[in-house]
Amino acid sequence: MADVYYSGIVSAGFVRRCNRFVVECDLQGKRIQAHLPNPGRMWELLFPGRLLYLTPSAGAEKKTQYKVVGVERNGTPILLDTQLSNLVAAQLIRQNRIPAFSGWDVMKREVTFGDSRFDLLLGRGEERFIVEIKSCTLFGRTLAMFPDAPTERGRKHLRELAELTKAGYRTGVLFLVQWRHAQYFLPDYHTDLAFSRTLYELRRKIEVVPVAVEWLPGLILGKENRVLPVPWEIIGREAQDGGCYIFVLRLPVDSSLPVGTKGIMHFPRGYYLYVGSAKQNLTARLERHRRKRKKFHWHIDYLRQICEPHAAIPIRTTAPLEHEIAAAVSKIADWRIPGFGASDCDCNTHLFGMREDPVHSPAFIELLQYFRMDRLDDLRDKI
Repeated sequence: MADVYYSGIVSAGFVRRCNRFVVECDLQGKRIQAHLPNPGRMWELLFPGRLLYLTPSAGAEKKTQYKVVGVERNGTPILLDTQLSNLVAAQLIRQNRIPAFSGWDVMKREVTFGDSRFDLLLGRGEERFIVEIKSCTLFGRTLAMFPDAPTERGRKHLRELAELTKAGYRTGVLFLVQWRHAQYFLPDYHTDLAFSRTLYELRRKIEVVPVAVEWLPGLILGKENRVLPVPWEIIGREAQDGGCYIFVLRLPVDSSLPVGTKGIMHFPRGYYLYVGSAKQNLTARLERHRRKRKKFHWHIDYLRQICEPHAAIPIRTTAPLEHEIAAAVSKIADWRIPGFGASDCDCNTHLFGMREDPVHSPAFIELLQYFRMDRLDDLRDKI
């Protein structure tokens, strides 16, 4: 029999995210706010009109009438309630549905070692196994990745788990992938290079166990779950501080300004997407683009004086993708600024404009998904 965790689920349409933990949604024609117990970015999931699963709030969540517990993507429910992940993980372990933890008993949830708290303590005779649970909601065509936002806390947990092995404990990280269609897993080195490198470095000390689970309509836990392979070779090769990027800026009003030797250029109000590359020190390049005060060198330095940074999106890769990315952005852009940022290549431009926020555009998120995730399917097949 399937495992049921929620009762009284109602459906609503996503409207917008008010802050990290509150969303506005359409419930039977009425706009309401609901608590979102998940701080992840979830750009790939939260589009206007997407079907959300809500349950009545309780306890500290009473500031809003409802809590968001899931979302539907391509007809498949996905759990968003991070507060439930530990309970689900403990249930899977008790049912011996995860081979890495087969034969272990769940002794305690939320156990403290030093100044950190971990999610599960397992026991088998005199042996002890400390397990941290991470809920993964970032998926491409076949790849699942974690995290979808930088997590210094997550990296700290990895270091501390490695230290605990010196005291005789077994330790591990269980990535609970909330999507049964995932075929393999990688740390998201585009979003959090430090976390990904740390996981790669400690992979022989800490057991890394990604498990894809099945959610049925009504957010019922199905019987299908499987351990996903981790192609560490991709991380060893691709998780470097170099590659390409899309720097997104917002211009509130129509403006004109001089741009180096290009002279006066006109920029309609809206969002601007600048495509660039840095073979090394990609993080520093994006930090430089964010700053206003600097010696002008690139065309983007001039535009930054009248725009506010909106999103800095690295695409870490050893492949020369800059011009391919520019061509892809050009296809979804509302306008282009000819000759901008393309002095040293054959591209018409590397600066593109959009009327609406690209982060909320399915076409733009699909583009990011390809260059950050789906193209890795070919690399995996060659390994």
